[in-house]
Amino acid sequence: MSTVEPALQSIPAKRRGGGRAARAGQTPAVAAPLVIKRSIPVYEMLDEEALHRLETQADWILREIGIEFRGDAEALDLFRQAGASVEGNRVRFDPGHARALCSTAPTTFEMHGRDAARTITLGGDHVVLMPAYGPPFVTDLDRGRRYATLEDFENFVKLAYSSPYLNHSGGTVCEPVDVPVNKRHLDMVYAHLKYSAKPFMGSVTAPQRAEDSIAMARLAFGDEFVDKNCVIQGNINVNSPLVYDDIMSGALKAYARANQSVVVSPFILGGAMGPVTQPALLAQAHAEAMAGIALTQLVRRGAPVVYGNFLTTMNLKTGAPTFGTPEANLSTFAIGQLCRRLNLPLRCGGQLTAAKISDGQAMQEAATSMMSGVLAGSNFIFHAAGWLEGGLTMGYEKFVMDLDHCGMMVRMMAGLTIDEDSLAEDAYREAGPGEAFLGTAHTLKHFRSANYLSDLADTASFEQWSEAGSLDMERRANARWKELLAEYEAPPLDAAVDEALLDFMARKKAELPDQWH
Repeated sequence: MSTVEPALQSIPAKRRGGGRAARAGQTPAVAAPLVIKRSIPVYEMLDEEALHRLETQADWILREIGIEFRGDAEALDLFRQAGASVEGNRVRFDPGHARALCSTAPTTFEMHGRDAARTITLGGDHVVLMPAYGPPFVTDLDRGRRYATLEDFENFVKLAYSSPYLNHSGGTVCEPVDVPVNKRHLDMVYAHLKYSAKPFMGSVTAPQRAEDSIAMARLAFGDEFVDKNCVIQGNINVNSPLVYDDIMSGALKAYARANQSVVVSPFILGGAMGPVTQPALLAQAHAEAMAGIALTQLVRRGAPVVYGNFLTTMNLKTGAPTFGTPEANLSTFAIGQLCRRLNLPLRCGGQLTAAKISDGQAMQEAATSMMSGVLAGSNFIFHAAGWLEGGLTMGYEKFVMDLDHCGMMVRMMAGLTIDEDSLAEDAYREAGPGEAFLGTAHTLKHFRSANYLSDLADTASFEQWSEAGSLDMERRANARWKELLAEYEAPPLDAAVDEALLDFMARKKAELPDQWH
Protein backbone atom coordinates (compact mmCIF):
# COMPACT_ATOMS: atom_id res chain seq x y z
CA MET A 1 0.00 0.00 0.00
CA SER A 2 1.41 3.39 -0.96
CA THR A 3 1.84 5.74 1.96
CA VAL A 4 4.37 8.37 2.97
CA GLU A 5 7.85 7.22 2.02
CA PRO A 6 10.85 8.78 3.78
CA ALA A 7 13.99 6.97 2.67
CA LEU A 8 17.73 7.24 2.30
CA GLN A 9 18.45 6.95 -1.40
CA SER A 10 21.78 6.31 -3.01
CA ILE A 11 22.19 8.78 -5.85
CA PRO A 12 24.75 7.93 -8.55
CA ALA A 13 27.28 10.66 -9.28
CA LYS A 14 26.08 10.84 -12.91
CA ARG A 15 22.34 10.55 -12.99
CA ARG A 16 20.20 11.81 -15.88
CA GLY A 17 21.37 14.44 -18.32
CA GLY A 18 25.06 13.54 -18.53
CA GLY A 19 26.56 14.78 -15.28
CA ARG A 20 23.64 16.87 -14.03
CA ALA A 21 24.13 15.52 -10.50
CA ALA A 22 27.74 16.61 -10.49
CA ARG A 23 26.81 20.07 -11.82
CA ALA A 24 24.34 20.44 -8.96
CA GLY A 25 26.96 19.46 -6.39
CA GLN A 26 25.11 16.32 -5.33
CA THR A 27 26.65 13.95 -2.80
CA PRO A 28 26.64 10.16 -3.36
CA ALA A 29 23.96 9.57 -0.71
CA VAL A 30 21.13 12.03 -0.18
CA ALA A 31 18.44 11.89 2.50
CA ALA A 32 15.26 11.94 0.46
CA PRO A 33 12.27 14.07 1.47
CA LEU A 34 8.82 12.71 2.02
CA VAL A 35 7.12 11.37 -1.04
CA ILE A 36 3.50 12.12 -0.25
CA LYS A 37 0.99 9.67 -1.64
CA ARG A 38 -2.73 9.55 -0.99
CA SER A 39 -3.96 6.25 0.44
CA ILE A 40 -7.39 7.54 1.41
CA PRO A 41 -10.35 7.96 -0.95
CA VAL A 42 -11.25 11.32 -2.43
CA TYR A 43 -14.70 12.77 -1.78
CA GLU A 44 -17.04 12.36 -4.73
CA MET A 45 -19.78 14.86 -3.89
CA LEU A 46 -21.67 15.19 -7.19
CA ASP A 47 -23.46 12.49 -9.14
CA GLU A 48 -23.16 11.94 -12.89
CA GLU A 49 -26.16 14.13 -13.75
CA ALA A 50 -24.82 17.11 -11.81
CA LEU A 51 -21.35 16.80 -13.35
CA HIS A 52 -22.87 16.56 -16.83
CA ARG A 53 -24.86 19.74 -16.25
CA LEU A 54 -21.73 21.63 -15.14
CA GLU A 55 -19.79 20.42 -18.18
CA THR A 56 -22.67 21.33 -20.47
CA GLN A 57 -22.81 24.81 -18.95
CA ALA A 58 -19.05 25.23 -19.40
CA ASP A 59 -19.50 24.31 -23.07
CA TRP A 60 -22.34 26.85 -23.30
CA ILE A 61 -20.05 29.57 -21.94
CA LEU A 62 -17.30 28.62 -24.39
CA ARG A 63 -19.72 28.60 -27.34
CA GLU A 64 -22.09 31.49 -26.59
CA ILE A 65 -19.90 33.89 -24.58
CA GLY A 66 -16.35 32.83 -25.42
CA ILE A 67 -12.94 33.64 -23.93
CA GLU A 68 -10.94 36.73 -24.86
CA PHE A 69 -7.20 36.50 -25.52
CA ARG A 70 -6.26 40.17 -25.55
CA GLY A 71 -3.24 41.43 -27.41
CA ASP A 72 -1.97 37.98 -28.43
CA ALA A 73 -2.21 37.52 -32.18
CA GLU A 74 -0.24 34.27 -32.06
CA ALA A 75 -2.69 32.67 -29.60
CA LEU A 76 -5.65 33.78 -31.71
CA ASP A 77 -4.04 32.32 -34.81
CA LEU A 78 -3.35 29.01 -33.06
CA PHE A 79 -6.97 28.73 -32.01
CA ARG A 80 -8.16 29.66 -35.51
CA GLN A 81 -5.95 26.98 -37.05
CA ALA A 82 -7.31 24.45 -34.55
CA GLY A 83 -10.89 25.10 -35.69
CA ALA A 84 -12.15 27.52 -33.04
CA SER A 85 -14.21 30.56 -34.04
CA VAL A 86 -12.20 33.77 -33.64
CA GLU A 87 -13.75 37.24 -33.87
CA GLY A 88 -11.49 40.04 -32.77
CA ASN A 89 -10.00 38.93 -29.45
CA ARG A 90 -12.90 36.57 -28.73
CA VAL A 91 -12.43 32.81 -29.12
CA ARG A 92 -15.42 30.46 -29.16
CA PHE A 93 -15.42 26.67 -29.12
CA ASP A 94 -17.98 24.13 -30.27
CA PRO A 95 -19.17 21.77 -27.51
CA GLY A 96 -16.42 19.32 -26.59
CA HIS A 97 -13.75 21.08 -28.66
CA ALA A 98 -11.82 22.65 -25.77
CA ARG A 99 -11.92 19.38 -23.87
CA ALA A 100 -10.57 17.52 -26.90
CA LEU A 101 -7.70 20.00 -27.22
CA CYS A 102 -6.83 19.40 -23.54
CA SER A 103 -6.63 15.64 -24.04
CA THR A 104 -2.99 15.63 -25.17
CA ALA A 105 -1.72 16.99 -21.84
CA PRO A 106 -0.11 14.28 -19.69
CA THR A 107 -2.13 12.71 -16.89
CA THR A 108 0.96 12.66 -14.68
CA PHE A 109 4.45 14.06 -15.06
CA GLU A 110 7.67 14.34 -13.11
CA MET A 111 9.15 17.64 -12.03
CA HIS A 112 12.81 17.53 -11.14
CA GLY A 113 14.59 19.27 -8.32
CA ARG A 114 18.19 20.38 -8.54
CA ASP A 115 18.82 17.51 -6.15
CA ALA A 116 17.55 14.42 -7.99
CA ALA A 117 16.20 12.99 -4.72
CA ARG A 118 13.78 15.93 -4.59
CA THR A 119 12.01 15.01 -7.82
CA ILE A 120 8.23 15.04 -7.47
CA THR A 121 5.33 13.59 -9.43
CA LEU A 122 2.26 15.66 -10.24
CA GLY A 123 -0.88 13.63 -10.79
CA GLY A 124 -2.16 10.19 -9.85
CA ASP A 125 -2.06 9.51 -6.12
CA HIS A 126 0.85 11.90 -5.51
CA VAL A 127 0.44 15.08 -3.46
CA VAL A 128 2.73 18.12 -3.62
CA LEU A 129 2.66 20.89 -1.01
CA MET A 130 4.16 24.34 -1.56
CA PRO A 131 4.26 27.64 0.37
CA ALA A 132 2.00 30.64 -0.11
CA TYR A 133 2.49 32.63 -3.31
CA GLY A 134 2.55 36.37 -3.94
CA PRO A 135 2.18 38.34 -0.65
CA PRO A 136 3.76 41.82 -0.80
CA PHE A 137 3.86 42.02 3.02
CA VAL A 138 5.38 39.86 5.75
CA THR A 139 4.72 39.82 9.49
CA ASP A 140 6.20 38.39 12.67
CA LEU A 141 5.78 38.99 16.38
CA ASP A 142 9.03 40.94 16.66
CA ARG A 143 8.69 43.49 13.84
CA GLY A 144 5.03 43.40 12.90
CA ARG A 145 3.59 43.83 9.41
CA ARG A 146 5.92 45.39 6.82
CA TYR A 147 6.79 45.29 3.14
CA ALA A 148 8.66 42.12 2.19
CA THR A 149 12.33 42.29 1.24
CA LEU A 150 14.70 39.98 -0.59
CA GLU A 151 15.99 38.85 2.80
CA ASP A 152 12.45 37.77 3.72
CA PHE A 153 12.14 35.95 0.40
CA GLU A 154 15.37 34.07 1.05
CA ASN A 155 14.26 33.26 4.60
CA PHE A 156 11.06 31.63 3.40
CA VAL A 157 12.91 29.64 0.73
CA LYS A 158 15.20 28.37 3.49
CA LEU A 159 12.27 27.54 5.77
CA ALA A 160 10.52 25.66 2.97
CA TYR A 161 13.70 23.74 2.19
CA SER A 162 14.04 22.81 5.86
CA SER A 163 10.57 21.25 6.03
CA PRO A 164 9.99 17.62 5.05
CA TYR A 165 6.33 18.40 4.40
CA LEU A 166 6.81 21.00 1.66
CA ASN A 167 8.17 19.09 -1.32
CA HIS A 168 8.07 22.18 -3.58
CA SER A 169 9.99 25.42 -2.97
CA GLY A 170 7.18 27.61 -4.32
CA GLY A 171 7.37 30.65 -6.56
CA THR A 172 6.92 34.23 -5.39
CA VAL A 173 6.81 33.21 -1.73
CA CYS A 174 6.67 36.93 -0.98
CA GLU A 175 7.25 39.96 -3.19
CA PRO A 176 10.72 41.50 -2.49
CA VAL A 177 9.76 45.14 -2.94
CA ASP A 178 13.29 46.39 -2.19
CA VAL A 179 14.38 45.13 -5.63
CA PRO A 180 13.21 46.85 -8.85
CA VAL A 181 10.06 45.34 -10.34
CA ASN A 182 11.68 44.52 -13.67
CA LYS A 183 14.68 42.77 -12.05
CA ARG A 184 13.44 41.04 -8.93
CA HIS A 185 12.47 37.89 -10.83
CA LEU A 186 16.18 37.22 -11.34
CA ASP A 187 16.87 37.39 -7.61
CA MET A 188 13.87 35.20 -6.81
CA VAL A 189 14.84 32.43 -9.25
CA TYR A 190 18.43 32.61 -7.99
CA ALA A 191 17.25 32.27 -4.38
CA HIS A 192 15.29 29.10 -5.24
CA LEU A 193 18.34 27.64 -6.98
CA LYS A 194 20.86 28.77 -4.37
CA TYR A 195 19.03 28.10 -1.11
CA SER A 196 16.91 25.10 -2.08
CA ALA A 197 17.19 21.97 -4.20
CA LYS A 198 13.45 21.36 -4.49
CA PRO A 199 11.32 22.04 -7.60
CA PHE A 200 10.28 25.68 -7.95
CA MET A 201 8.35 28.22 -10.00
CA GLY A 202 9.67 31.00 -12.19
CA SER A 203 8.28 34.40 -13.12
CA VAL A 204 5.12 35.08 -15.12
CA THR A 205 4.88 38.86 -14.76
CA ALA A 206 6.14 39.37 -18.33
CA PRO A 207 6.94 36.93 -21.14
CA GLN A 208 10.60 38.01 -21.11
CA ARG A 209 10.81 37.35 -17.37
CA ALA A 210 9.44 33.88 -18.00
CA GLU A 211 12.15 33.40 -20.63
CA ASP A 212 14.80 34.63 -18.16
CA SER A 213 13.56 32.15 -15.55
CA ILE A 214 13.80 29.27 -18.02
CA ALA A 215 17.28 30.41 -19.09
CA MET A 216 18.46 30.33 -15.46
CA ALA A 217 16.99 26.85 -15.06
CA ARG A 218 19.00 25.79 -18.11
CA LEU A 219 22.18 27.07 -16.49
CA ALA A 220 21.46 25.00 -13.38
CA PHE A 221 20.22 21.79 -15.03
CA GLY A 222 21.81 21.84 -18.49
CA ASP A 223 20.16 22.45 -21.86
CA GLU A 224 19.79 18.81 -22.80
CA PHE A 225 18.15 17.88 -19.52
CA VAL A 226 15.70 20.80 -19.65
CA ASP A 227 14.74 19.96 -23.23
CA LYS A 228 13.61 16.51 -22.10
CA ASN A 229 12.37 17.14 -18.55
CA CYS A 230 10.25 19.53 -16.50
CA VAL A 231 12.33 21.52 -14.01
CA ILE A 232 10.41 24.82 -13.64
CA GLN A 233 6.79 26.02 -13.68
CA GLY A 234 4.75 29.13 -14.27
CA ASN A 235 1.54 29.96 -12.42
CA ILE A 236 -0.89 31.43 -14.96
CA ASN A 237 -3.84 33.32 -13.49
CA VAL A 238 -6.85 33.95 -15.71
CA ASN A 239 -8.08 37.54 -15.60
CA SER A 240 -11.57 36.40 -14.69
CA PRO A 241 -14.14 36.79 -15.98
CA LEU A 242 -13.21 35.07 -19.25
CA VAL A 243 -10.07 37.02 -20.19
CA TYR A 244 -6.41 36.12 -20.75
CA ASP A 245 -4.18 39.15 -21.27
CA ASP A 246 -1.02 39.02 -23.37
CA ILE A 247 1.20 38.92 -20.28
CA MET A 248 -0.37 35.72 -18.97
CA SER A 249 -0.78 34.05 -22.35
CA GLY A 250 2.75 35.14 -23.31
CA ALA A 251 4.24 33.60 -20.18
CA LEU A 252 2.12 30.48 -20.68
CA LYS A 253 3.50 30.09 -24.21
CA ALA A 254 7.09 30.57 -23.02
CA TYR A 255 6.87 27.71 -20.53
CA ALA A 256 4.88 25.42 -22.82
CA ARG A 257 7.23 26.02 -25.76
CA ALA A 258 10.16 25.00 -23.55
CA ASN A 259 8.28 21.84 -22.45
CA GLN A 260 7.99 23.22 -18.93
CA SER A 261 4.87 23.13 -16.78
CA VAL A 262 2.20 25.73 -16.31
CA VAL A 263 -0.53 25.77 -13.69
CA VAL A 264 -3.63 27.32 -15.27
CA SER A 265 -5.62 28.91 -12.44
CA PRO A 266 -8.87 30.85 -12.83
CA PHE A 267 -9.09 33.36 -9.94
CA ILE A 268 -12.76 33.97 -9.21
CA LEU A 269 -14.45 35.77 -6.33
CA GLY A 270 -18.14 34.92 -6.49
CA GLY A 271 -20.24 38.01 -7.08
CA ALA A 272 -17.31 40.01 -8.50
CA MET A 273 -15.56 38.03 -11.25
CA GLY A 274 -18.54 35.79 -11.84
CA PRO A 275 -22.12 35.21 -10.68
CA VAL A 276 -22.75 34.81 -6.99
CA THR A 277 -24.00 31.22 -7.21
CA GLN A 278 -21.42 28.46 -6.95
CA PRO A 279 -22.65 26.23 -9.82
CA ALA A 280 -22.28 29.13 -12.26
CA LEU A 281 -18.78 29.83 -10.94
CA LEU A 282 -17.82 26.17 -11.29
CA ALA A 283 -18.86 26.12 -14.94
CA GLN A 284 -17.02 29.39 -15.58
CA ALA A 285 -13.85 28.18 -13.87
CA HIS A 286 -13.97 24.94 -15.85
CA ALA A 287 -14.36 26.85 -19.12
CA GLU A 288 -11.54 29.28 -18.31
CA ALA A 289 -9.17 26.48 -17.28
CA MET A 290 -9.85 24.39 -20.39
CA ALA A 291 -9.20 27.36 -22.69
CA GLY A 292 -5.77 27.98 -21.15
CA ILE A 293 -4.85 24.30 -21.08
CA ALA A 294 -5.90 24.04 -24.73
CA LEU A 295 -3.47 26.83 -25.60
CA THR A 296 -0.57 25.02 -23.95
CA GLN A 297 -1.26 22.00 -26.15
CA LEU A 298 -1.50 24.08 -29.30
CA VAL A 299 1.88 25.62 -28.50
CA ARG A 300 3.45 22.23 -27.77
CA ARG A 301 1.51 18.99 -27.81
CA GLY A 302 2.13 17.05 -24.60
CA ALA A 303 3.44 20.03 -22.61
CA PRO A 304 2.94 19.34 -18.89
CA VAL A 305 0.09 21.27 -17.29
CA VAL A 306 -1.85 21.39 -14.03
CA TYR A 307 -5.57 22.15 -13.87
CA GLY A 308 -5.77 24.92 -11.28
CA ASN A 309 -8.47 26.87 -9.55
CA PHE A 310 -8.84 29.63 -7.01
CA LEU A 311 -12.54 29.92 -6.43
CA THR A 312 -13.75 31.55 -3.26
CA THR A 313 -16.55 33.69 -1.88
CA MET A 314 -16.81 37.31 -0.83
CA ASN A 315 -18.60 39.22 1.88
CA LEU A 316 -21.52 40.62 -0.09
CA LYS A 317 -21.94 43.45 2.43
CA THR A 318 -18.35 44.73 2.20
CA GLY A 319 -16.92 43.18 -0.98
CA ALA A 320 -14.03 41.63 0.95
CA PRO A 321 -12.81 38.13 -0.02
CA THR A 322 -13.67 35.35 2.43
CA PHE A 323 -11.96 32.00 2.90
CA GLY A 324 -12.73 28.62 4.40
CA THR A 325 -16.45 29.16 3.82
CA PRO A 326 -18.76 26.20 3.24
CA GLU A 327 -19.65 27.43 -0.24
CA ALA A 328 -16.01 27.66 -1.33
CA ASN A 329 -15.24 24.27 0.17
CA LEU A 330 -18.15 22.64 -1.64
CA SER A 331 -16.86 24.11 -4.88
CA THR A 332 -13.42 22.65 -4.18
CA PHE A 333 -14.97 19.17 -4.04
CA ALA A 334 -16.78 19.76 -7.34
CA ILE A 335 -13.66 21.15 -9.05
CA GLY A 336 -11.81 17.97 -8.09
CA GLN A 337 -14.41 15.86 -9.83
CA LEU A 338 -14.41 18.03 -12.97
CA CYS A 339 -10.62 17.86 -13.15
CA ARG A 340 -10.54 14.08 -12.80
CA ARG A 341 -12.86 13.80 -15.83
CA LEU A 342 -10.13 15.57 -17.82
CA ASN A 343 -7.46 13.20 -16.42
CA LEU A 344 -5.20 16.05 -15.35
CA PRO A 345 -3.27 16.87 -12.18
CA LEU A 346 -5.33 19.10 -9.85
CA ARG A 347 -4.23 22.24 -8.04
CA CYS A 348 -6.27 23.60 -5.10
CA GLY A 349 -5.68 26.21 -2.43
CA GLY A 350 -4.33 25.29 0.98
CA GLN A 351 -4.34 27.05 4.35
CA LEU A 352 -6.24 30.16 3.29
CA THR A 353 -7.56 32.82 5.64
CA ALA A 354 -8.63 36.44 5.72
CA ALA A 355 -7.27 36.81 9.28
CA LYS A 356 -4.55 39.40 9.85
CA ILE A 357 -2.68 37.42 12.51
CA SER A 358 -2.32 33.77 13.47
CA ASP A 359 -5.42 33.73 15.65
CA GLY A 360 -8.44 31.44 16.00
CA GLN A 361 -9.99 32.79 12.80
CA ALA A 362 -6.81 32.02 10.89
CA MET A 363 -6.63 28.46 12.17
CA GLN A 364 -10.32 27.75 11.64
CA GLU A 365 -10.37 29.04 8.06
CA ALA A 366 -6.98 27.58 7.15
CA ALA A 367 -7.72 24.13 8.53
CA THR A 368 -11.09 23.98 6.80
CA SER A 369 -9.80 25.03 3.39
CA MET A 370 -6.77 22.74 3.66
CA MET A 371 -8.90 19.74 4.57
CA SER A 372 -11.21 20.47 1.64
CA GLY A 373 -8.27 20.52 -0.76
CA VAL A 374 -6.98 17.23 0.60
CA LEU A 375 -10.36 15.48 0.41
CA ALA A 376 -11.07 16.93 -3.05
CA GLY A 377 -8.10 14.98 -4.40
CA SER A 378 -5.60 17.78 -4.94
CA ASN A 379 -2.27 16.77 -6.39
CA PHE A 380 -0.76 20.21 -5.94
CA ILE A 381 -1.72 22.32 -2.93
CA PHE A 382 -0.73 25.97 -3.19
CA HIS A 383 -0.54 28.22 -0.12
CA ALA A 384 0.08 25.30 2.23
CA ALA A 385 2.08 27.52 4.60
CA GLY A 386 2.23 31.18 5.57
CA TRP A 387 -0.89 32.73 4.01
CA LEU A 388 -2.56 35.58 5.94
CA GLU A 389 -4.83 38.53 5.15
CA GLY A 390 -6.32 37.08 1.99
CA GLY A 391 -2.87 36.55 0.51
CA LEU A 392 -1.54 40.05 1.18
CA THR A 393 0.76 38.92 3.99
CA MET A 394 3.18 36.07 4.60
CA GLY A 395 3.42 35.27 8.29
CA TYR A 396 6.55 33.80 9.85
CA GLU A 397 4.65 32.31 12.78
CA LYS A 398 1.77 31.23 10.55
CA PHE A 399 4.29 29.52 8.27
CA VAL A 400 5.57 27.11 10.90
CA MET A 401 2.11 26.62 12.43
CA ASP A 402 0.92 25.62 8.97
CA LEU A 403 3.89 23.29 8.56
CA ASP A 404 2.81 21.48 11.71
CA HIS A 405 -0.69 21.08 10.28
CA CYS A 406 0.78 19.91 6.97
CA GLY A 407 2.46 17.13 8.90
CA MET A 408 -0.92 16.10 10.30
CA MET A 409 -2.46 16.11 6.82
CA VAL A 410 0.39 14.04 5.41
CA ARG A 411 -0.11 11.48 8.17
CA MET A 412 -3.86 11.40 7.54
CA MET A 413 -3.40 10.88 3.79
CA ALA A 414 -1.26 7.83 4.55
CA GLY A 415 -4.36 6.05 5.82
CA LEU A 416 -4.37 2.93 7.98
CA THR A 417 -2.48 -0.29 7.43
CA ILE A 418 -4.43 -3.26 8.80
CA ASP A 419 -2.10 -6.22 9.20
CA GLU A 420 -0.88 -8.75 11.75
CA ASP A 421 1.57 -6.32 13.32
CA SER A 422 -0.91 -3.44 13.66
CA LEU A 423 -3.53 -5.73 15.24
CA ALA A 424 -0.98 -6.38 18.02
CA GLU A 425 -2.00 -9.83 19.30
CA ASP A 426 1.35 -10.25 21.04
CA ALA A 427 0.77 -7.04 23.02
CA TYR A 428 -2.52 -8.43 24.37
CA ARG A 429 -0.81 -11.67 25.36
CA GLU A 430 2.01 -9.81 27.10
CA ALA A 431 -0.11 -7.27 29.00
CA GLY A 432 -3.31 -9.17 29.70
CA PRO A 433 -6.51 -7.77 31.20
CA GLY A 434 -6.21 -4.76 33.47
CA GLU A 435 -2.57 -4.02 32.69
CA ALA A 436 -0.99 -1.04 30.93
CA PHE A 437 0.50 -1.50 27.47
CA LEU A 438 3.23 1.14 27.80
CA GLY A 439 5.94 -1.41 28.60
CA THR A 440 5.06 -4.06 26.06
CA ALA A 441 7.49 -5.01 23.32
CA HIS A 442 4.98 -3.90 20.70
CA THR A 443 4.72 -0.41 22.21
CA LEU A 444 8.50 -0.10 22.51
CA LYS A 445 8.82 -1.14 18.87
CA HIS A 446 6.34 1.44 17.59
CA PHE A 447 6.37 4.34 20.06
CA ARG A 448 8.45 6.59 17.80
CA SER A 449 6.24 6.20 14.73
CA ALA A 450 2.76 5.19 15.95
CA ASN A 451 1.38 8.74 16.20
CA TYR A 452 2.14 12.08 14.60
CA LEU A 453 4.17 14.13 17.07
CA SER A 454 3.69 17.89 16.80
CA ASP A 455 6.71 20.08 17.50
CA LEU A 456 4.47 23.03 18.40
CA ALA A 457 1.50 21.70 20.35
CA ASP A 458 1.82 21.91 24.15
CA THR A 459 0.55 18.81 26.00
CA ALA A 460 2.08 19.57 29.39
CA SER A 461 0.01 20.16 32.51
CA PHE A 462 -1.25 23.65 33.25
CA GLU A 463 1.35 23.97 36.01
CA GLN A 464 4.22 22.93 33.75
CA TRP A 465 2.97 25.24 31.00
CA SER A 466 2.75 28.15 33.44
CA GLU A 467 6.24 27.55 34.82
CA ALA A 468 7.61 27.51 31.25
CA GLY A 469 6.26 31.01 30.59
CA SER A 470 2.61 30.36 29.58
CA LEU A 471 3.55 30.56 25.91
CA ASP A 472 0.73 30.28 23.39
CA MET A 473 1.27 28.56 20.04
CA GLU A 474 2.08 31.76 18.18
CA ARG A 475 4.92 32.56 20.57
CA ARG A 476 6.17 28.97 20.39
CA ALA A 477 6.07 29.31 16.60
CA ASN A 478 8.13 32.51 16.84
CA ALA A 479 10.90 30.55 18.53
CA ARG A 480 10.54 27.67 16.08
CA TRP A 481 11.07 29.64 12.84
CA LYS A 482 14.13 31.29 14.32
CA GLU A 483 15.45 27.87 15.31
CA LEU A 484 14.88 26.53 11.79
CA LEU A 485 16.75 29.45 10.20
CA ALA A 486 19.62 29.07 12.67
CA GLU A 487 19.91 25.36 11.84
CA TYR A 488 19.50 25.80 8.06
CA GLU A 489 22.21 24.34 5.86
CA ALA A 490 22.27 25.27 2.18
CA PRO A 491 22.29 22.45 -0.38
CA PRO A 492 25.52 22.25 -2.38
CA LEU A 493 25.66 24.24 -5.60
CA ASP A 494 28.51 23.79 -8.06
CA ALA A 495 30.70 26.91 -8.08
CA ALA A 496 30.68 27.10 -11.89
CA VAL A 497 26.88 26.99 -11.97
CA ASP A 498 26.69 29.68 -9.28
CA GLU A 499 29.10 31.88 -11.22
CA ALA A 500 27.12 31.41 -14.44
CA LEU A 501 23.86 32.34 -12.70
CA LEU A 502 25.37 35.46 -11.13
CA ASP A 503 26.88 36.51 -14.46
CA PHE A 504 23.54 36.04 -16.24
CA MET A 505 21.79 38.14 -13.60
CA ALA A 506 24.39 40.91 -13.78
CA ARG A 507 24.15 41.13 -17.59
CA LYS A 508 20.34 41.16 -17.54
CA LYS A 509 20.19 43.83 -14.86
CA ALA A 510 22.68 46.02 -16.72
CA GLU A 511 20.52 45.96 -19.86
CA LEU A 512 17.58 47.82 -18.29
CA PRO A 513 17.07 50.87 -16.05
CA ASP A 514 15.41 50.19 -12.73
CA GLN A 515 11.63 50.25 -12.69
CA TRP A 516 9.81 50.50 -9.37
CA HIS A 517 6.22 50.37 -10.60
